[in-house]
Amino acid sequence: MEFNRDLEMAYTENGSPTFLSSGNPCLDFFFHVVPDTPPETLTRRLELAWNHDPLKTLKLVCNLRGVRGTGKSDRESYYTAALWMHHHHPKTLASNVASLGNFGYFKDLLEILFRILEGPDARKLSKTIWEKVKFAPFTLRLKEFHRIHNNEMKDKRLTRAERVVERFNNDVNFRYLHDCVSNLFAEHLRLDMEHLASGKIFKISLAAKWCPSLDSSFDKTTLLCETTARKVFPREEYIEYEGIEEAHYAYRVRDRLRKQVYISANAWDSLPYNRVASVAMRLYKEKFLEHDKERFKEYLEKVKSGNAKIAAGALLPHQIIMALDDADGGQVAELQWRRMVDDMAKMGKLNNCLAICDVSGSMEGIPMEVSVALGLLVSELSDDPWKGKLITFSKHPKLQIIEGDSLKAKTDFVREMEWGMNTDFQKVFDWILQVAVNWKLRGDQMIKRLFVFSDMEFDRASEKPWKMDYEAIVRKFRECGYGDYVPEIVFWNLRDSEATPVPGNQPGVALVSGFSKNLMKLFLEEGGVLNPEDVMEAAISGKAYNKLVVVD
Repeated sequence: MEFNRDLEMAYTENGSPTFLSSGNPCLDFFFHVVPDTPPETLTRRLELAWNHDPLKTLKLVCNLRGVRGTGKSDRESYYTAALWMHHHHPKTLASNVASLGNFGYFKDLLEILFRILEGPDARKLSKTIWEKVKFAPFTLRLKEFHRIHNNEMKDKRLTRAERVVERFNNDVNFRYLHDCVSNLFAEHLRLDMEHLASGKIFKISLAAKWCPSLDSSFDKTTLLCETTARKVFPREEYIEYEGIEEAHYAYRVRDRLRKQVYISANAWDSLPYNRVASVAMRLYKEKFLEHDKERFKEYLEKVKSGNAKIAAGALLPHQIIMALDDADGGQVAELQWRRMVDDMAKMGKLNNCLAICDVSGSMEGIPMEVSVALGLLVSELSDDPWKGKLITFSKHPKLQIIEGDSLKAKTDFVREMEWGMNTDFQKVFDWILQVAVNWKLRGDQMIKRLFVFSDMEFDRASEKPWKMDYEAIVRKFRECGYGDYVPEIVFWNLRDSEATPVPGNQPGVALVSGFSKNLMKLFLEEGGVLNPEDVMEAAISGKAYNKLVVVD
């Protein structure tokens, strides 16, 4: 099993030889782009990938956003890629707005328009300003409140309106995108009005939820409310608008759209909790307890007993475990985790699989939480004898039996385990071989697949120059009589890094990245030998991806 020696090589942060590329720009984009990847690094990789294969790269961009089982749920990286596309391939971006809305939410289209007009860092700047103000003394916050409502802010709103009108009239690419977005909202809203009138409420889309309301932030920035309203209530179809002045017509249709899509936010006693989306449940559970305590608690008890369901599909595993200390005592998080595991278990099992969770110093922050969450998920989806176990990275790796009867107890146990501050990748596999020999495991009892949740900055595998980690592993397994049973390895990248463990055509290996559990579904079914490029192709296959088109 030989590597492509023509690929450029370097060393990891811990001194182990590594490739700087898989040899495939699209695979590099798929493997290396993670939530903390800087925009300039992302766009550099995006340009290389697009030049290599435009359609495949477009699919990979949508894979960044895929929320409902179709991708990585990496919103910010997706927005960065979308802005690059508008600048370099505007017709392709605009021609795929319907698909873009399906991979994420209708709101994504508004956010893309907003950032095109206000700049890619507009949200960060607003957040920075708010962070400075919210902890200030009351008198200063009051002063800021009055400033927001004085003529200075009115002038700013006028400037925004003038900016979007000027851009719409003079920038053909922006106008095309704006028209495509308003057409999409109008088309769905007209259909939804028909469904509502005929009682087909389950066919109603979420267009009304995400359509900019009158004078909202998105409306003031994009003027999308008026352009959508004109298409939902065109003059030629509504006789009441015949002969009225243009300005009055614009006001009337905007107000009519507002009334048509408005949903009261105060009807707590009629809210169907079993239909509340997973992200909304995480964000508003404290409000439910505050305004509808008895009914909400009753609902949670029904979920625990199996008599009701709770949504978990759009949540990332680490988001669930990070909510265990919330004001509700972690009840919702525990139930959402159970729903997530149950849903994935219905798709298949991870036979003879183990997770290696890297929680070394370089993983500090969100990547460490993701490593713990995904590692726990693998352990719960595995069959015996590996179910409920994981391996730690350290100078002396151990097989850990995860203790605890609840998700809170399990995560606490994992976090409190004695971790080393380095990632000695070779010793993990030495330990696996030692266990196999000591337990006298047959080849078919050997661990089939290892999920390596890490930042890819492994320790040196060998003292020999340029000797790669995986080459050394294969050699050792052969020496111990397990040459035909070398575990497949899923390198799951969790932090921005240049390190690439293996080339793109390396058999027995997969290269994936991100914080979502969606990609784990690729490994639930039995199949042929893993290959990084084949796994990437599988991740961007399906009906949703087949609808994407490259135009320019």
